[in-house]
Amino acid sequence: MNRIGIIGSGAIGSAIARLAVAADHEVLVANSRGPESLTGLIDELGPLARAGDPRAAAEFGDIPVLAVPLGAYPDLPADALAGKTILSTGNYYPHRDGRIEALDTLEYTTAEYEQALLPDSVVVKAFNNIVSHHIPHLAHSDPRTALLVAGDDSEAKARVSQIVNTLGFDAVDAGTLAESSLFEPESGAYTPIYAADLDGFAKSYLDDPGAPVPAARLRELLASSHRPDVAARRF
Repeated sequence: MNRIGIIGSGAIGSAIARLAVAADHEVLVANSRGPESLTGLIDELGPLARAGDPRAAAEFGDIPVLAVPLGAYPDLPADALAGKTILSTGNYYPHRDGRIEALDTLEYTTAEYEQALLPDSVVVKAFNNIVSHHIPHLAHSDPRTALLVAGDDSEAKARVSQIVNTLGFDAVDAGTLAESSLFEPESGAYTPIYAADLDGFAKSYLDDPGAPVPAARLRELLASSHRPDVAARRF
């Protein structure tokens, strides 16, 4: 049994928590509103789950999961995250995060920017190119669905890949943090690739049940992907 601390109880964080508990992991979930706001989620997750604050989640397991907006990074317990591999699920959304010059000018990818904000941790990117409701629908699918994993440290990337596999997906190595732009929003390896119906997904993505994307197909999509024009991002 492993222990996974999850900072962020939104759609992605909660989806990962559900898969982790189903895989017999203990989880500690934290958010900015305090443990008392997590009573319903913890009751749903059952005896393997508990609530805590972000520091407790950072210290709970070897690889904390960050499922928070970029604007929340200054409030993270950086000292508790120091020396740890971080599984980051985040993306840059200007309507939520405000304009960030280092990202708009392509000085950094989102993952590189996160790494700069947490210089004493090792950031690995995963679960950021799939919409939250596709996560439970496609976990343990047949054929097995693959997710992309990017990082600068091969050992850290292998450890995150093991978590991805345990939670019901095949992990595909997507290269470095610099190369993670190839599965950011507007790239060719972002969320629509998991849609069961592209037209329906565009109209109402929450109604789309998702469709498996095997590892070989995901590698093809990644190979033909492109770095998006981040400064043009509006949604």
